[in-house]
Amino acid sequence: MPFVLDNSVVTGWYIESQATDYTEAIVAKLETDRAIVPALWELEFANVLKTACTRGKLDIDTARQIVDSICALPIEIDQGTPGPRQILELAMRYNLSSYDAAYLELAMRHGLPIACQDGKLRDAAKAAGVTAL
Repeated sequence: MPFVLDNSVVTGWYIESQATDYTEAIVAKLETDRAIVPALWELEFANVLKTACTRGKLDIDTARQIVDSICALPIEIDQGTPGPRQILELAMRYNLSSYDAAYLELAMRHGLPIACQDGKLRDAAKAAGVTAL
């Protein structure tokens, strides 16, 4: 079954200090399944890599290789993110950032479980009736 993939999990695949058993289990899940992410994921992911480069955790060539490898994974980018009003309402209801609300909205809209390491997003998903992987 497809699942919504939060950037907090993806970060663990490439930034050693963010890696956990959970992030490894989720990347293994992509061998037989596919993930869906909101369009903002591309910006978040690129920013994590840029920040890792500027902090000396990655060099630019490694970051480029990471981008190439992530693009080969079965990750679908959903272009149907709702407008700011719906995201604002969801963010306020569950006390989330607008970014996390976009992941939650995507999971709710598609009726999919969500893979995330963020405690607030996990709690919000549970409160909204969304299964957390």
